[in-house]
Amino acid sequence: MGAVLALASAVCYGVVDFAGGLLSRRVHFAVVTFVGQLGGLALALVAAVLVPADAVSSADLAWGALSGVGSGIAMHFLNRGLSRGAMSVVVPVSAVTGVALSVLCGVFLLGDRPTPLAWFGIVLTVPALWLVADGDGDGEPGPDGRASVDGLIASLGVAVQYIGLAQADPASGVWAVAAGRVAAVLILLPSAARHARRFRLPALPLAQAVLIGAGAASGLILYLWATQRQMLAIAVVLASLYPAIPTVLGFALLGERATRPQTTGLVGATAAVILLTLG
Repeated sequence: MGAVLALASAVCYGVVDFAGGLLSRRVHFAVVTFVGQLGGLALALVAAVLVPADAVSSADLAWGALSGVGSGIAMHFLNRGLSRGAMSVVVPVSAVTGVALSVLCGVFLLGDRPTPLAWFGIVLTVPALWLVADGDGDGEPGPDGRASVDGLIASLGVAVQYIGLAQADPASGVWAVAAGRVAAVLILLPSAARHARRFRLPALPLAQAVLIGAGAASGLILYLWATQRQMLAIAVVLASLYPAIPTVLGFALLGERATRPQTTGLVGATAAVILLTLG
């Protein structure tokens, strides 16, 4: 069940990334990021009230808030990198490095012990994610390497997001996710204030950003439930397969053609899912 929940989280995040990427072509990244977090906060608060919680401690809320700080940082730098037209650099760097950091933390700090089969799946995931996101590798990061820096900072945020949220006690329901959305909104507030004039938009794109953020919060809730049923190292890897979803949607909905590296990466990602599930 934990593997299924982690994969469902990946699907949520993948759809969100696809929709957010399309919206970011028309709307400034700061607007998409901030309004999205407001939408995520609204959904998380509703879910927190509806999902039973036996005991919510200050530690659970603190871990959730730390996770939210990671979310805010990850989304800010990921969207900024994407707004520079550097998807082939930012997405693989953030996804692969985020997975590696989270797995290492789970193994060396939290005592996770994946089986040899699961380790094979974890190792296979790293190049598969890179190939799926990178495609034919024709991205242009620019002479100053700004896209790579955006990707690396986003990866740190991804790792903090996943590791922090996994520390919340199952008895706290989904209040850790709600606390995280509050923290994400607060950390993104200065950026939103600097770009205040960008928020003067019609209602439709703002509503789309809200829905995208609600989808991301749904993905985090599914991930939280996955970590309660599965070790962190495996839950993180399965949830981090989300870059494959925008790639597949691009083929199906936008008529994009799969490159040989992308096809290889999708096959590798599928094999990794099987290995991690069996392991």
